[in-house]
Amino acid sequence: MRIVRSLEELDTPIEGAVVTIGNFDGIHLGHREIFRKVVDKARAIGGTSVVFTFVPHPLKVLNPEVAPRLLNTYEEKERLIEASCIDVMICAPFTGDLAQLSASSFVEEVLVSKVGLAHLIVGYDYAFGRGREGNVDFLHRKAKELGFSMEVLRPVAGEGTVYSSTLVRRYLAAGDVKGVVRLLGRHFTLEGRVIHGANRGQKLGFPTANLLTEKETLPRPGVYAVKVKHQEESFDGVMNIGFNPTFGTERISLEVHILDFDKDLYGQDLRVYFVERLRDEKVFTSVAELVQAIEQDIAVSRRILARSRVIEYREYLDCGTGKPL
Repeated sequence: MRIVRSLEELDTPIEGAVVTIGNFDGIHLGHREIFRKVVDKARAIGGTSVVFTFVPHPLKVLNPEVAPRLLNTYEEKERLIEASCIDVMICAPFTGDLAQLSASSFVEEVLVSKVGLAHLIVGYDYAFGRGREGNVDFLHRKAKELGFSMEVLRPVAGEGTVYSSTLVRRYLAAGDVKGVVRLLGRHFTLEGRVIHGANRGQKLGFPTANLLTEKETLPRPGVYAVKVKHQEESFDGVMNIGFNPTFGTERISLEVHILDFDKDLYGQDLRVYFVERLRDEKVFTSVAELVQAIEQDIAVSRRILARSRVIEYREYLDCGTGKPL
């Protein structure tokens, strides 16, 4: 997949550009369906499938106080879109100047002249441009005026539920990492680098890897059964997200105890797949009580993970990259 990080890189328009525009945070099943439509149309006309998105998220520029916490890092989003068989991803820098551009100017100067728009695919409620003036009716008029074709997708739903990034956030806020699989089509993950912690787990007999992550959205604080990928190997684990209330920690921490593992991981990267929530964090009256709870968490996790298969993105949208996502 070609990644365009500035519109100035587009010296010539893209041939037969079949374009969809959006933030695509989370890459849930609704986004997947949009990408499938884009790819199918591009192949049908011998064109190029294009995803047009913005960095940073527009609300982080326009109204930071209400900007959502992103479900994916930008690096994750790029990998997931590439795995969706898209040919070109345009990551246009979202600036104040771009925000002031009228919808008409954006379509004419950016989508048609720069990108080479031949066919546009958008959701039923899509709107863009200054004051969100570029709605679906406006796009239909511009399509007739400028000679590109377009289609508007109906809400994408499964089991009566319309897929949305907001709904994914709601599931994660409740800690429902098992239920969110039906919205994402894969297990929710985070990546992080192992850093030095307080070594409490080591002293208790359950060494943990403390993770530093760029992920903005995390599941609700608590204890989870997880799968942990280190390089090309996968391990069972128990993860704690929270504040370690027994020890009065103020900063949120991400600690994963990898079962049957004793290698030094400092400075290395791990990917964690959330399989099932075990319990809330608790304040324990003694170290012995805490140790007993950890032993129970490990036992329950072993039972859950023994019958669980992690779903990775590549399993249903692999374009020959062979990359785990």
